[in-house]
Amino acid sequence: MKDPVTFQITEDGARLPGRGLGTFQPDPARYPDKSVKQSVLTALKAGYQSGIPRDEIIIVSKLENVYHAPEDVATHLDISLGNLGLDYIDIFIMHFSYAYKKKGPGPYFGTERDPVTNRPIIDVELSRDFPRTWQAMERLVDTGKVKHIGVSNFSSPKVLRLPKSCRIKPVLNQIEVHPHWPQKGLVKTCQDNSVHVTAFGPLGCVPIPSLKYGRTPAQVFLCHLLLRGISVIPKSNSPERILENFDCIFDMAEENFDEIDNLVGENGERGVRNFDSLEYLGFDNYNEEVEEP
Repeated sequence: MKDPVTFQITEDGARLPGRGLGTFQPDPARYPDKSVKQSVLTALKAGYQSGIPRDEIIIVSKLENVYHAPEDVATHLDISLGNLGLDYIDIFIMHFSYAYKKKGPGPYFGTERDPVTNRPIIDVELSRDFPRTWQAMERLVDTGKVKHIGVSNFSSPKVLRLPKSCRIKPVLNQIEVHPHWPQKGLVKTCQDNSVHVTAFGPLGCVPIPSLKYGRTPAQVFLCHLLLRGISVIPKSNSPERILENFDCIFDMAEENFDEIDNLVGENGERGVRNFDSLEYLGFDNYNEEVEEP
């Protein structure tokens, strides 16, 4: 099993902490304004990174779907840097392989939506040509404003196509992984091709042996994923949960690891995905056999 504290993500030895903090869309009904800022401070003090200095913090940001045109990629990075008050981002990720039709004058684009369904309108040609977007992201590394680049929500066919036309391969693929959606095939594709896997939504179901270890179900989930060689970014705005999620590395017996690993079948065949694109977008972005759209 992998060392779960940090994972090497590049051939030159760059490492990613196994445990990170997710900050996407906290519930405004439960958490006040500026709660994300407080959550980040709590995480830093808890030890999610080794200290406050900037060079000891790994900051990840994402390219939005309306900025996939190569000429817009650098614009969106500059917007992100301005919002964060930073000179560089450690890992800049293509959030999805597909692109939305952009609306309005730049640099702050909106999304074109279907007037009946309100679904975002997909720029199919640009979506199918995601390597061009990636090549624009590669140029950001040359500027020094980005240290590394990666992808998110990429299926196996897309992970395998990207290196055929890229100069810099992705350091990671951020995907939904949890015991009820283990994604064993996609995880293997990534790891076999030296693309690190980071799990979003890692707390998707209740594991069986949590009481045996005196741990919460969340801690058992996270430990299991770390032992699979997958870094985790559980989201929480609760200081207690942030501390609990960080304290998730412990010795897990092999039989308990296997019990969780095969919870929905040896190959995950009974798995259930939380985030499904088919109904929302009209195509299956996660098709493991062929590329869509």
